Amino acid sequence: MGYYLNPQDVIDIYRRETERPYFVDKTELLAELIPLVEQQGSYISVTRPRRFGKSVVAAMIGSFFGKGVDGAEVFAHLKVAGNKGYAKHLNQHNLIYIDFSRDVSECSSYTQYIMKIKKRLIRDLRRAYPDVEIDDEDSMGAILRIVSLEHSNEKFLMIFDEWDYIFHKDYFTESDRGKYTAFLGDMTKGRAYVEMAYLTGVLPIKKYSASDTMNHFDEYNMANSNMYDEYFGFTCEEVDELYQRYLKNHASPEFSREELAEWYDGYQRKEGSSIYNPNSVVRALTRNTLNNYWAKAGEYGELKDYVLNDVDGVKDAVMLLAAGEPVETDLSEYASTATELTYRDEILSAMTVYGYLNYYDGCVRIPNKELELEFDRIIRTEPKYSYMRELERESARILQATYDGDEETVGNVLAIVHTTESPLKAYNNEAELSGSVKLAYIAARNKYNIEREDQTGIGYADYIFYPHNRSDDGIIIELKVDDSPETALKQIRDKNYALKFQGKLGEPAKTTGRIILVGIGYNRKDKVHRCRIEVI
Repeated sequence: MGYYLNPQDVIDIYRRETERPYFVDKTELLAELIPLVEQQGSYISVTRPRRFGKSVVAAMIGSFFGKGVDGAEVFAHLKVAGNKGYAKHLNQHNLIYIDFSRDVSECSSYTQYIMKIKKRLIRDLRRAYPDVEIDDEDSMGAILRIVSLEHSNEKFLMIFDEWDYIFHKDYFTESDRGKYTAFLGDMTKGRAYVEMAYLTGVLPIKKYSASDTMNHFDEYNMANSNMYDEYFGFTCEEVDELYQRYLKNHASPEFSREELAEWYDGYQRKEGSSIYNPNSVVRALTRNTLNNYWAKAGEYGELKDYVLNDVDGVKDAVMLLAAGEPVETDLSEYASTATELTYRDEILSAMTVYGYLNYYDGCVRIPNKELELEFDRIIRTEPKYSYMRELERESARILQATYDGDEETVGNVLAIVHTTESPLKAYNNEAELSGSVKLAYIAARNKYNIEREDQTGIGYADYIFYPHNRSDDGIIIELKVDDSPETALKQIRDKNYALKFQGKLGEPAKTTGRIILVGIGYNRKDKVHRCRIEVI
């Protein structure tokens, strides 16, 4: 047992996870990896935002396959124990497990960083294979090949966790990047001793590898593939189960299942189903408090850099995102640090890679309340976004006017938002009006869960405002371009949109207050916004 070769502590790390009250069994992934290990020469790269369980899964894989530990007590009662390959592969493989973020914080150069890792691995190999003559000047790939050849084609299963940790160090240069990916490629590519290489990180490895040094890895992220998605983050079904444990663990639960979703749901798999931020869910359940746990962990440094970037189009995109609007983007470009960003889609892509945005169906969105609060904090404090602060003042006015039935003020505020310098001014259609309404009512996010194009009654409403406090009023907004607000109100009534506030069968009504119907008509010729309000 060594530091990187068949390390003992990997099982200790995973065992602690299994003993936590809100542990979720993800060992079905092992059943998918067993055939890949058996065929040998498989290369897997899983990239996800921080705090999405990548390191826990890496520890699980190492604990199951790695020699030098006894994982039977940990895995015997987990799902993988029913797999036919369980006994054959449990702790039967030489494991090289490198967490590239561990015990290297004192390094001040790439050379120092990589040499520290190389020396530790060579020391492990010398202890495990004392009869093999190892030359420190050889590459790691050459050293491992010699060990393998002199020990009956010894094989290694490799796990590289946090492969991109060094990319965020000030001393890491463009030249170092090529050396680093060459180091990883030398250890893995075309090597007969590799049973499987499994790599995790935030950044996509092929984007940052020099030429073809890492093109042998199959890369999986939330945007490009459904494979392995359910093993990173929590699915809706898993959160349902965890919430039931929470109700048993706390005599006075402080939040509902719906509130848990509002705070931490919002990430989507490629096929559309939801994924929750696992770290925040577990903290909320454990502490019986909904809070911005990601921000408290100090993980938002890059977000501020991205939001304040001077690249054209970023400010407009952030304004729309903060208002709850989706923004179309090309997610084919990524960047590792804020200094490398040169255009809007690259920034939005980077924000998605780091988990600040969710990507689905060609658009990015702020995924949940946890992230929404952090965007709000930056916007409220930065001079660059002074327009948004002015907008919030107008928004408070339109919300109060809606409660008061003040149709003239609602129309006037909409006109101000629609014609003020904003990313929406270039359009003159229903999408523009819809975006203007969302921006105009941005202050309502503190009191409402706002849903767009929500199926209600026998049709779809443009906007429904569900109050966080059931005693507050509910609001339905219907928009019409080149038509009257009376027509909009008629559609609300005819299609029974108000039925949505009744809730599902057996559930309490979503509001015990009034239901305010707002019809808005916008004339593209005279640019006039007209409003009619009814209360039921």
